[in-house]
Amino acid sequence: MTINIKGAPNYYVCEDNILESLPARLSELNWTNGLLIHGNASWKAASPFLDPIDLPVKRVAYNGQCTHAEAARLANIATNEAAQFIIGVGGGKVLDTAKAAANDAGLPVILIPTIVSNCSPWASLSVFYDEAGNFVEYTVFPRSAFMLLVEPKLLLTTPVPYLIAGIGDTLAKWYEADALTENMTDQPLAVQISRNAAKLCRDILIAEGDAAICSLQSERTDSVFLRVAETIIMAGGMVGGFGDEYGRIAGAHSIHNGLTRLAETHEQLHGNKVAYGILVQLALEEKFDEIRTLLPIYQKLGLPTVLKELGVKEDLDKAMKIAADGAVAPGESIHFMHVSDSDQVVDAMRSIETFVVANKGVTQ
Repeated sequence: MTINIKGAPNYYVCEDNILESLPARLSELNWTNGLLIHGNASWKAASPFLDPIDLPVKRVAYNGQCTHAEAARLANIATNEAAQFIIGVGGGKVLDTAKAAANDAGLPVILIPTIVSNCSPWASLSVFYDEAGNFVEYTVFPRSAFMLLVEPKLLLTTPVPYLIAGIGDTLAKWYEADALTENMTDQPLAVQISRNAAKLCRDILIAEGDAAICSLQSERTDSVFLRVAETIIMAGGMVGGFGDEYGRIAGAHSIHNGLTRLAETHEQLHGNKVAYGILVQLALEEKFDEIRTLLPIYQKLGLPTVLKELGVKEDLDKAMKIAADGAVAPGESIHFMHVSDSDQVVDAMRSIETFVVANKGVTQ
């Protein structure tokens, strides 16, 4: 068994005013020319923190989607500008694009997250989509980010729905890691670390997720908010960083990937679709007691439990079939759970619709 461990960025700090130290850190490295990749919304959030400091960078906005073509475009810009490093500023798709561009260009990457929504700032991989927003693949890179700088006050610009989705995405760390490793005998230490991080994700988010949302709404970077933020970013990233293929994705993310084939879900955040995927995965595992435990937590947090809460309101049978076919497509991680029949997935999705109505009182 070979496990490729990329447990953490080369350098990580989460503290107030950390971005003010970035020019000096670049100077110490003799880095005088870089490319800063951002999104429109992310730059609006980050500019009050970055405009006052003198960064030797050319700023370029990404096109709004993490595609192979966009990563290549930005890598070419970096090469043509003779950049020594790349900085990514934004949410998951911006950071994934920056990581991919840096990998293509053979450059170190510095990541500055502007929202708390997933473990992209920590993970040494990028998730790729096509121009229409359909999932294509994820790619694990040979090295982790060179630097990850988290400014707590900047994270307060996170829209509440993004934090909720981040909680949903990170809850999946436990359920997917458990599905991949629960029957593994003589687990390597790295897998044990991965499982422990995944369990920490579940326990902290269930216990404190709603309180962290309240802190965000009140614009407080208190201990609860920071603990949940670092759970999503750090602990979430450690699951795959230490577990490799035994700590990455299983059924829940395959369900997400299948859902991207439904145009109605394209406006839904990644973590919302993953959260729904957790329920479908648990149904496939026939763990309905755990589903029953999660339903009131989902309800409190505002996570989706049925398809209509993901925007799918018409012809559910057809929608389930399309999503299920996508979920079991060749190369999908659901196959690690020995699920390859789309009818199995459809049955699980139907059982969730029925189970939720019976146990949560959702009206059709």
